[in-house]
Amino acid sequence: MPYVRVILALIASVAIISSASILIKLADAPVLVIAAYRLGIAALILAPLTLTLRRDHLTALSSRDWLIAAVAGSFLGLHFIAWIASLEYTSVASSVVLVTINPIFVGLGMVVIFRERLHPLLVWGIALSVTGGILIGYSDFQVEGQALYGDALALLGAVFHSGYLLLGQRLRQRLDLLPYITVVYGMAALLVLISALVTQQSFTGYAPATYLVMLLLALGPQLLGHTAYNWTLRYVSAAVVAVAILGEPVGASILAYFILDEHLTLLQVGGGALVLLGIYLALRTQRRE
Repeated sequence: MPYVRVILALIASVAIISSASILIKLADAPVLVIAAYRLGIAALILAPLTLTLRRDHLTALSSRDWLIAAVAGSFLGLHFIAWIASLEYTSVASSVVLVTINPIFVGLGMVVIFRERLHPLLVWGIALSVTGGILIGYSDFQVEGQALYGDALALLGAVFHSGYLLLGQRLRQRLDLLPYITVVYGMAALLVLISALVTQQSFTGYAPATYLVMLLLALGPQLLGHTAYNWTLRYVSAAVVAVAILGEPVGASILAYFILDEHLTLLQVGGGALVLLGIYLALRTQRRE
């Protein structure tokens, strides 16, 4: 396994994805529209590349592979829809805390569905990283009234993202990266686009700066960030990737401190430290294997 390259790819992925929340705050448009542009632009860029460079890989895909990839893409799209919808009913902190506990669901899926044994260090990594993620958003966490519905949607978003990672781990063992992400991102874009149209969101009339931000979201967090961790799924388990992705709230908090002048609390700093320790332990399991 190219261990060093995998570590570098995961670090780069988390660093790039961490910019997503900052860019979303800078975009003056509904979040569902932002997600549709983000996924749609990425899919439009990938489609001609795949048809030019990997057409034979696409035609070689079995109907079963097409189906599983489409389901994985549906999970990604549903993840975005559920998470974005949760923001209408609950606090950002509550939503982020619940949507990032997917390492628990991924770990359970690996054990129950795929009958895999989890390394003890990986279990500790999951526990520490999820605990750290909860501490990061604990100060604004809400579990009452209307917020309960939003919390449930965020939790559902975590389940969908877990399914996306688990299917990706299986498919990436035999599918080339470019055809895989083309189908997955395309399916996710289609679902988010339909959701935006059904809710009568407008795709025009925004400031040029907002369109630029949405382009940057597609090029950075989606095409570079998501693709980097999808590449690693061929070499490490979905649980390790899920734990690594929990570094996003840490990176986003650091960027918000410097760019948006948002202050960090002692609890957030401690939570960030636990997340980083959990990621370290999870990566150690792959080194041992």
